[in-house]
Amino acid sequence: MLPLEGLTVIAVEQAVAAPFCSSRLADAGAHVIKVERPEGDFARGYDAAAKGQSSYFVWLNRGKDSVVIDLATKEGRASLEELIAGADVLIQNLKPGSMDKLGFSLARLRKDYPKLICCTISGYGDDGPYAHRKAYDLLIQAESGLASITGGPDGPSRVGMSIVDVATGATAHAAILEALIARSRNGKGADIRISMFDVMADWLTVPLLNAEAGNPPQRMGLAHPSIAPYGVFRSKDGKDILISIQSEREWKKLCADVLGQPDLPNDPRFSNMVERVRNRKLTDQTVGDIFATMTRDDLLQRLADADIAFAEVNAMADLAVHPHLRRIEVDTPAGLVTYPAPAAIVVDQPRHYGAVPGIGERIGTAKPSPIRTKSS
Repeated sequence: MLPLEGLTVIAVEQAVAAPFCSSRLADAGAHVIKVERPEGDFARGYDAAAKGQSSYFVWLNRGKDSVVIDLATKEGRASLEELIAGADVLIQNLKPGSMDKLGFSLARLRKDYPKLICCTISGYGDDGPYAHRKAYDLLIQAESGLASITGGPDGPSRVGMSIVDVATGATAHAAILEALIARSRNGKGADIRISMFDVMADWLTVPLLNAEAGNPPQRMGLAHPSIAPYGVFRSKDGKDILISIQSEREWKKLCADVLGQPDLPNDPRFSNMVERVRNRKLTDQTVGDIFATMTRDDLLQRLADADIAFAEVNAMADLAVHPHLRRIEVDTPAGLVTYPAPAAIVVDQPRHYGAVPGIGERIGTAKPSPIRTKSS
C-alpha cells in the first residue's frame, strides 16, 4: 500500500508549480483529480518535445485524472463544490482572487470543510504592493535577485530550468505532507499559503546575508567566490573538467598526484585557501596549464585515484546516456515516454507511475508503468 493511498486531492492548477506538487502526491498513491478548463491546462501547449506533447505536461501530470469543468458556469461551480466536499486536499494556483470570485473563498471552505487541507500558491502572497501581480518563473528569478548572481561577468542570466516553479512545488509538497501528519493527530485541516517570491527569497538567504555584510556575490560562471581552485579546466583533447578543492589536504593531493608538482603548496602564493583565492588568476593558470598537457581519460583516472572531487561539464546529450540516469516509462495519449525518475528511493517499496491523461480523461484503470534503469 502506498503512503497516500485513500486520500483525494483536487488540483485546480495550471503551469508548473502546483502540478509539480500534485504529481508527487499522485506518485505516493493519492487520487489526484486535475481540474482543467475546456481548452485544457495551458502547459499542454508549452512545447511538443514528448512525442508531439508538452514535455512539461507529460513530466508533471502522470497519475492524475483530468476533469473538465467550466468554472464560469453555475453547473461547473457546483461540480467543483462536489469534488471539494469529498476531498482531503485542495491545491490551487489560479490568479490571486480568482477562487474568491467564483465563490470558493478560503474562509468559506475552512468553515464548511474543517478537515480540508487547502494549499494556495501565488506569486507574491496575499498582501503587500505586489500581491496582485502575475508571476511566472523567470519573472521571480529576476525580481528576487537570483538572476543577478547567476551567469558570468557579462550579465545576469536565467537558471537553465524552471527553478522557482520547482522549488515552489516542492515547498508546497512538504507543507501538505506536514499538514496531513498534523491532521492525523488533531483531526483539523489547514490553510497553507505559499508564494513563489517567498520560496526564492528563502533559498537566497546565504547570498543575501553576504551582500548585507558588505560582500555582495559576484557572477563567476563555473567558479566559486571563496574557494580556489574550484572551476573548469580543459584537457589536452578539449574536454572541460570541473574540480573542487575544499581543503589543504586535497590541495596537496592534487599537486602531488595529479599535477606532478608536490612542492607547489610551499609557494606562499598557494600556501592556503586565502592566498589561492587572492591569487586566483595565477592559481587557475597554474592548474590549467598542467591540465592542458593531459588527455581527458588520463586526467579523470588521476583525479579518481587521488580522490579529488570532479565532474565533467556535460550537455543534455550526455545526461541522456549517463550511466547513473534512472528513468521511468510513462504512458501518454501519444504513447510511452521515458524520462528521469523521481529522486527518492524507498528501499523494498518499488513505485509505479500512472499514465498522463488527455483532456477530461480518467486514468485510474490505466496500467501503471514501472521504474527502470537505462540498462533494463
